[in-house]
Amino acid sequence: METFENLVRAEFAPKTTYLNTASNSLLPARTVAALQDAVRLRAQGRPLDSLYADVEACRAAYARLAGVPVERVAAGATVALHTSLVAASLPPGAEVLTAEDDFTSVLNPFHTRGDLKVRAVPLERIADSVRPGTALVAVSSGQSADGRIADLPALREAARAHGARTYVDFSQTAGWLPMEADAFDYSVSITYKWLLGPHGAAFLVVPEDLGGLPPVQASWAAGEAPWDSCYGPVTELAHSARRFDSSPALFTYAGLRASLELVEELGVDAVRAHDLALADRFRAGLAALGHEPVPAPGSAIVSVPGLGRLQPELSASGIEVSNRAGNLRASFHLYNTAADVDRLLEALPG
Repeated sequence: METFENLVRAEFAPKTTYLNTASNSLLPARTVAALQDAVRLRAQGRPLDSLYADVEACRAAYARLAGVPVERVAAGATVALHTSLVAASLPPGAEVLTAEDDFTSVLNPFHTRGDLKVRAVPLERIADSVRPGTALVAVSSGQSADGRIADLPALREAARAHGARTYVDFSQTAGWLPMEADAFDYSVSITYKWLLGPHGAAFLVVPEDLGGLPPVQASWAAGEAPWDSCYGPVTELAHSARRFDSSPALFTYAGLRASLELVEELGVDAVRAHDLALADRFRAGLAALGHEPVPAPGSAIVSVPGLGRLQPELSASGIEVSNRAGNLRASFHLYNTAADVDRLLEALPG
């Protein structure tokens, strides 16, 4: 059996100290090869049936990672597209509870409706802020700007106690933190960060009864038998969450299939242990330098207030991090090492 380290070493050979997975991941070698194969297939004029099969393989792999039946998973392109479906399901005047300064794709479709009551509270208070009349709670499991992790069990219980539905964006945790999507009404994730995929794919998990979502963005791909109903209005939508699909970016899914296979081979628990050990090493090094990161225990993302300005010079020296809300944001994933952490620490003032 291959070890974690051997699998990772076979797939990644970064040319920089890459600590920016919270923006987008490195691509595994197998994913690059799958993308090249898909492009070659189309360039040669061969049938694309295998690429459509990749979409379904990715849907099934994501369902396993999310812990839900595959029939509950819709395939699309962006979080915002899926958020707009959830927003469209709410009646006028419904209250949506959100976390302050959450990522825009989780928030904006509720605001652009114009007839919803959107209320924002600090992340730490979101469970306590659910009240009678709250229709939906929408939150990211991991905050993009600083890595703080939402208390999802508390949120779930508060929502159930008040009859509110829940919508969780797992984009910053899927791949290193178990999703447990079955605990929430709706959940979503893009796949180009911790799930190691190309840009252009996102998955939405809906309730077994499809959650009352209106298929307002239904395309030809949303039919029960797509190739039999791709002219004129679709008379029979898919009986599963596939009715919320958008037409798939086939090259993306060809690569993503290989990426998700790697995530499953490595195991989310092993990835989590690896990532958090590096994040804790960085936090300890920051303390020694006299820097205090945003408190985010148990997160693979570490943000240091006031140091975001260093991002350009760090990039010039071959260290890739982000400047988010003035914070220097470093994010640690399976291809990173202790040497990467130490190189970043050596480049910081203190």
